[in-house]
Amino acid sequence: MRSLTFFFIALCLLVGGALPVSAQQTPPAAAPSTPAATAPAMTRPAPPAPPPVTIQEVIKKMGFLAYPLIALSFFAVALIFFVVLTIKQNSVVSDAFMNSADALIRKQDYLGLLAVCNRSNECVAHITAKALDFATKNPTASFDEVREVTEAEGGRQASMLLQRVSYLADIGSMSPLLGLLGTVVGLITSFNEIATGGFAGSQTMGVAKGVYQALFNTAAGLIIGIPSLMVYSVYRGKVQRLISELEAASTHLMALLAAQYKRAARAAASRNAPQGASEHAH
Repeated sequence: MRSLTFFFIALCLLVGGALPVSAQQTPPAAAPSTPAATAPAMTRPAPPAPPPVTIQEVIKKMGFLAYPLIALSFFAVALIFFVVLTIKQNSVVSDAFMNSADALIRKQDYLGLLAVCNRSNECVAHITAKALDFATKNPTASFDEVREVTEAEGGRQASMLLQRVSYLADIGSMSPLLGLLGTVVGLITSFNEIATGGFAGSQTMGVAKGVYQALFNTAAGLIIGIPSLMVYSVYRGKVQRLISELEAASTHLMALLAAQYKRAARAAASRNAPQGASEHAH
């Protein structure tokens, strides 16, 4: 009986000593797994930043069509500055010139008005100078002929104003097409290299590189074309308004000249009437 009691006590001691050992051994076995899995993710180095792309590299990637696009960009910038500086109210019709022309026509000082027109660079001054030059060189010409010369010069001045802004529309439509042509040429070159085995083993990378380089042309064409069309859309309406004012100013000056023509004709008729009456009396 004692041996059985001793055996039972010994078994309890063994089981009680084994439980703490197993409880202490299991956590260390699972604990290192978590840092071991997370450590590489926390210490992974960041990918290096791509190097900046220079202008020379962009031109090289664009190919031979980069040079026409560069020329178009310079021409577009120069034309935009020219349009902004020249298409304005004082370069077409100004109040100062109209007041001077009105006063000189009423005084019948046509030589003085011609001198004022030659000093001015306005469109209405060119029209008035053309009419006066024709009238002085052809004293026997009728007023209808002078009016035809005036209308022809007015149409020429209006077409010159419209041409200044129409060039911007041409650039705005031409530059995206050139960019698209450069993109198509780049894609053709890339697929040709793929077909001939130039990108063997990395064809996806080859296609991506070819498209990346080719799209520079499209971007350049859009960068040139969008501002050109924006400036054209703004100044097209302004040119139409200035042409309307130019037509109104020319019509006003021609009406004053017509009144002076009629006054001169009545004065000449009144002078000739007494002479004709005296000759008839004799």
